[in-house]
Amino acid sequence: MIERAAELLGRARRGLVFTGAGVSTESGIRDFRGPNGLWKQYDPYKTADIRYFMEDPTRYWTISRERWRTYKQAHPNPGHYAIAAMEEAGLVSAVVTQNTDGLHAEAGSRTVIELHGNGREVVCLDCGGREPRTEVQARLEDEMPPRCKLCGGGFIKPAVVFFGEALPPGALADAYARAAAADLVLVVGSSLQVYPAADIPMEGVRAGAPLVIVNEERTPFDELAQAVIRAKSGEALPVLLEKAQTLAVGREGR
Repeated sequence: MIERAAELLGRARRGLVFTGAGVSTESGIRDFRGPNGLWKQYDPYKTADIRYFMEDPTRYWTISRERWRTYKQAHPNPGHYAIAAMEEAGLVSAVVTQNTDGLHAEAGSRTVIELHGNGREVVCLDCGGREPRTEVQARLEDEMPPRCKLCGGGFIKPAVVFFGEALPPGALADAYARAAAADLVLVVGSSLQVYPAADIPMEGVRAGAPLVIVNEERTPFDELAQAVIRAKSGEALPVLLEKAQTLAVGREGR
């Protein structure tokens, strides 16, 4: 399967990479729905639902204080770097991600569409101002729940999409447009079960782009894919990229 995937990647010039939590777990960030996912430990609707947050922000920020060290210490893994190298090589044009950790940009990917926001920032629900997350985390011991320093008192939340909130319309529209124009859709580390995000790869398939899936578990889209690789992204993607580049060089030398 990896040879077929490499052939498709090597031919791409407007490939779209769609990533989910499986990419980030290899950097030490827990996923949500897996066997050891966060929702096994915390009630998702009481932890990350906008209504509950508005009623009592302290609950969320108490958990955040416990988890921030692991999140802060996470670094890109070989899968992130391979995706950035695909863009550098002109094989893919953008990364659409469900992840909020910012690791794609840190790895060097230039065009990253974050469907669920970015957890490295916070936003004030009153004035809309933004602050770095690290600064807010540093003052949680003395200020709970934290308040906006820009307007002087508004509740602040991470700049990510909670349950009950809509996806950013600009990011969603951009992702759909890029999927429709793609000549390859490469899905990495996503269960493809969370909508509307999971419909973005399908937009590419509907437009005629071949689909390649790299994921350890089965997905609902496997039967639509031209190649399915059952492996960790950090192991599979560097090999996939190397094979794709080798095939491309071989064709150019003929």
